[in-house]
Amino acid sequence: MATAPTIVWFRDDLRLADNPALHAAVELGAPILCLFVLDDSEELRPLGGASRWWLHHSLEALGEDIRGLGGTLLLRSGSAATIVPELATSLGAGAVLWNRRYGAAEREIDAGIKTELKDAGLDARSFAANLLAEPWEIVTGQGQPYSVFTPFWKASLQRHSANPPRHPLPAPTELTGVSDAPDGDELGSWDLLPTKPDWAGGLREQWTPGEAGADARLADFLDGGVSGYAEDRDFPAQPSTSGLSPHLRFGEISSPQIWHAARDRRRHLGDDGATFLKELGWRDFAYHCLFAFPDLATRNWRQAFDRFPWPDVDQDAFTAWTTGHTGIPLVDAGMRELWTTGSMHNRIRMVVASFLTKNLLIHWRLGEEWFWDTLVDADPASNPFNWQWVAGSGFDASPYFRIFNPERQRERFDPDDAYIKRWVPEFGTPDYPEPIVDLGETRQAALAAYEHVKGA
Repeated sequence: MATAPTIVWFRDDLRLADNPALHAAVELGAPILCLFVLDDSEELRPLGGASRWWLHHSLEALGEDIRGLGGTLLLRSGSAATIVPELATSLGAGAVLWNRRYGAAEREIDAGIKTELKDAGLDARSFAANLLAEPWEIVTGQGQPYSVFTPFWKASLQRHSANPPRHPLPAPTELTGVSDAPDGDELGSWDLLPTKPDWAGGLREQWTPGEAGADARLADFLDGGVSGYAEDRDFPAQPSTSGLSPHLRFGEISSPQIWHAARDRRRHLGDDGATFLKELGWRDFAYHCLFAFPDLATRNWRQAFDRFPWPDVDQDAFTAWTTGHTGIPLVDAGMRELWTTGSMHNRIRMVVASFLTKNLLIHWRLGEEWFWDTLVDADPASNPFNWQWVAGSGFDASPYFRIFNPERQRERFDPDDAYIKRWVPEFGTPDYPEPIVDLGETRQAALAAYEHVKGA
């Protein structure tokens, strides 16, 4: 049996089941030290407030699960590029294993660490863990990444039919920890939780971070919530979505786990299951696009949009949008749901994003940054990808002239105002504000601005 310990470096994969790096470590037969680094490298994007809250509780749950199996989760903060090799040396590790990330800065950090470890004679390996397929596995006939979802998903389904996503791995039943684990940070010392003020009450009511919470969400959804999903998912007052996105974002559950759980019931799920899996494919598509275009959060994918004449930001309008006081009921309901729960119904996300970028003519990056700070599922791929999709500047983007009319969306998807009344209790009273803009006039202004981009 190998004696030099193995380090398993956790990142966006905070789970024990279907964790290829952890599974490989167990197979090596050496003592295992589980590691999480709160990486403060300047090239990495700092987590937003809601994500920090989630990370605290997810690490707390993961640490308890690991201790329950006999292992240790070591917490360190600082530069992973320094911490991981130094820890491997001081521990006398024989291997360092981790699951892959797909952002450019993350890949560069991982590649540098892998090279340094291998040069030192260590077994340094990374694994596919969180996507249905790796970005280089689904490409066009010319070997290029897809930029339109429909052919991407068609190619994905063809691949998955012949070569299904890897079957989920079981969680270990026990872990042999290192006998003299080094000291780490106390989770509370990272100050991930809000205190002054504590704004997370709504998050605590809504969510149970951690692998067990993810498993329970999936089971509840497949046992009943998925019924009617294809038709009902667009109605924000109905509990018809899975609620799995933050669990996916932090890797408390994997896309292959969800895929196989849903496919195992496909005869019973029908169109609802197929629609649900397509949404999972949309998430994969966002990661493939991030891999191909690393600047997804900062630059327009469609370079023609660099000519769009964004006016100076109306700070009063932006504040009204962030706080849910625009006088547009569906927009206000969505923004207040976001602030309270750290989440927002998907259709409403499109409505509020369209309103910001097209009715208020405020750059999508400001909206993306607000979502990054306030969403518990602020995903490094999906968040900028979806903002660019709505704005018209991204991959397979919604045409710029497609401007969501919040009032028509309200009539179609919240006809009895149940969603609005839940989040905007003063709606329909003298206390509710007048609209800050005229929807018709601002639509025409947006279309006029688009002439600078049209045809480019």
